[in-house]
Amino acid sequence: MRLSAFLPLVLLCAGLAAAPPLRAQSSRPAAKPAGPAATAPRAKPTAAPATMPPPPAGLGSPDQDLRYKNGKILVEQGRYALAMQELEPLTLPAAKFVRAPEAAYLYAVAASRAKKWAEAEQMLNLLRNRYPSWSGLSEALFLQGQISFEQKDYPNALAVLNELPTNALTTERTNMEAAYLPRISEKAVFQALVKAFPQDVALGRAYADKLVSGGWYTPADQAQLDQLISRFKLDRNAYTPRPGGAKKGSYNIGVLLPFEFNDTSWEKRRRNQFVTDLYAGLRLAQDSLQRAGRPVQLFAYDTGADTVQLKQVLTLPELAGMDLIIGPIYKSGSKILAQYAQQHQIAVVNPLSQDGTLVTDNAWHYLFEPGTATQAQQAAQFAYTRLGGPRTAVVLYEDTNDETAFGLAYKQAYEALGGKVLQLRRIKSDDETTLAAGFGGIDLKTVGHLVVASDNPKAGVFTLSAMRVQSAKPPLIAYASWLDNNRISLGQLDSRDIYFIHPKYLDRNSAGVRRVRQLYIQQLNLPPSVFAYTGFELLYYFGSQLHQYGPAFQQPLANGGPVSGAVFQGIGYPNGAHDNQYVPITKLERLEVEVLNPVGFR
Repeated sequence: MRLSAFLPLVLLCAGLAAAPPLRAQSSRPAAKPAGPAATAPRAKPTAAPATMPPPPAGLGSPDQDLRYKNGKILVEQGRYALAMQELEPLTLPAAKFVRAPEAAYLYAVAASRAKKWAEAEQMLNLLRNRYPSWSGLSEALFLQGQISFEQKDYPNALAVLNELPTNALTTERTNMEAAYLPRISEKAVFQALVKAFPQDVALGRAYADKLVSGGWYTPADQAQLDQLISRFKLDRNAYTPRPGGAKKGSYNIGVLLPFEFNDTSWEKRRRNQFVTDLYAGLRLAQDSLQRAGRPVQLFAYDTGADTVQLKQVLTLPELAGMDLIIGPIYKSGSKILAQYAQQHQIAVVNPLSQDGTLVTDNAWHYLFEPGTATQAQQAAQFAYTRLGGPRTAVVLYEDTNDETAFGLAYKQAYEALGGKVLQLRRIKSDDETTLAAGFGGIDLKTVGHLVVASDNPKAGVFTLSAMRVQSAKPPLIAYASWLDNNRISLGQLDSRDIYFIHPKYLDRNSAGVRRVRQLYIQQLNLPPSVFAYTGFELLYYFGSQLHQYGPAFQQPLANGGPVSGAVFQGIGYPNGAHDNQYVPITKLERLEVEVLNPVGFR
């Protein structure tokens, strides 16, 4: 067995694996429709469990090779307690098993997935002491580092990771430290770590980020901050604490959107209606914040459809004095604005992109939307914990960059939890031959659940047809756009266990949605679009953060969990995330959409 194959699975036990390429921003964002109106969420029984695959034959066999093979199968099946029982005797010196190190490592993997940290750590310590020259020792050290991080034993985690050979698992280690270190909430803990591990680049950068963006900085910290900047060659402009971070009575917010005022043609206005709607939602939120005693001032700038006009806007002196910037829309402009945000230490929120690469390694850049990887990870978590049955999946994804990224992220996340993706296949819904091939050879009756990542209407029709032909009813995870597929009736969707990834779900009966709709119609004589609701939620949330914490609100955001939104189901950036970490999962019940994972639900 190639032990490194288990490494990415371990990494994502806490959602840590290096994210695959995320959903690219299209030239004009297309929000997934909100679907039919829903009543308040009701308690929903879990799906009827499917048949669990039987455990392997010969458990407890005196044949050591068979026990080892069975242990590996049990880990893959998610039967961690059984796997530990099967593997432990093979790790004892008296057993004289030739693959004892591999058995010990697999035991530790099973224990860590079961969150039996003490057992996992004990076995890894024995493995390191008994087999110091084992070829897979790097994987063992890496796993032990993560276990220490999970127990918030930061000194031991870093000490273990520092034992890794040079150039071993470098990227994975960086990703792990970047995920865990921002969770440290005590300045004294960080200071002790920096003193103990002065050459740790990820640690030094994380502490510098906390100083300049987490509200920890005092003039007494300047000497140490200067040392970190010099030692790790950090951008001094980006790590110079911004003056004026204290709370104020009113805040200035720049809005950088492609209004394209120079083109007044009807075609351009229609194509750009989503921008107008977004801004109208921002203005409505401004009025609501004013009435709540939290005034903000909006300063709108037309960035045009290319980067030339954006770059001109960024030369304006007044922009550097903003407390928050919203925008832009397109990916190329977002990258430029992200650099500006870091250099000037101004928080920037992209309103529509789901491309998580935009906010990587930038303490000042946020996405209002959940990134593609986040959507996949949240859906995988839901499937693993709520669907029951065998923890196996088949994942089909459309032949686009967006859906390819989703499929890969789902596989990583689901298998890290202990599930197994039996097939990961690309489909082309506009080509019936390749669409049929995507389902070829798959027995849907034995699959724990099916995932179809596609907005193409043909994918939904073909999927339901394939399930009907096989008389199979596995739970199905799909995009919320299926609710607006006129080729599928709501009755068809209601009659099966279909779960929708629904980041833009709006409960039209909620008080917040009804109130915003009422105010919007009063002002504009039109009902609000999903973009108008997006603008409202974005400004109301981040405007409130400004008034509560001031312009450097990153650390309070990281310390909190998702909360219910004013109009959408939830929003939050826990543990240092920079894309929204709440993704509603919905289901049709009696032709009404219900949210199955409301904020705060466990």
